[in-house]
Amino acid sequence: MGRRARPKADLDTELADLPPELRWREWMGRVEAVIFASPEPVTRETLARVVGRDCNLDLIIDDIRDELRGRPYELVAVAGGWQHRTRKNFAEAIRAAIGAGNDGKALSQTEALILACIAYYQPINRSELSSFFGKEVSRDTIG
Repeated sequence: MGRRARPKADLDTELADLPPELRWREWMGRVEAVIFASPEPVTRETLARVVGRDCNLDLIIDDIRDELRGRPYELVAVAGGWQHRTRKNFAEAIRAAIGAGNDGKALSQTEALILACIAYYQPINRSELSSFFGKEVSRDTIG
């Protein structure tokens, strides 16, 4: 089964109709959302696709990092990109809540593929998933 590319959405990256402050806030939100949604570090080239040509990504990242001060997670430079990471001082709380081992039920191969597809293409709905896999995806599987 071949992988189908999703159609590229027309995204207004320049946001020329917005005042500078709102434009900057929108760019910050887009950059943070892309980084948050990605399972791996997001490169500068990827982030540049969601902001205007004159946007300074270094300043955007600095502003996002400033806003995250005092939060349990931060933006860190990893492997030539950016990624959300939990701050180290919260590791003990996470281990206490979730545990060190994997006590959860293992996913089937189909469930893992569906979850990977959702993570990669989000937002995506059930009919798009069904189209992608070439068969019906049950509500129980994604619910």
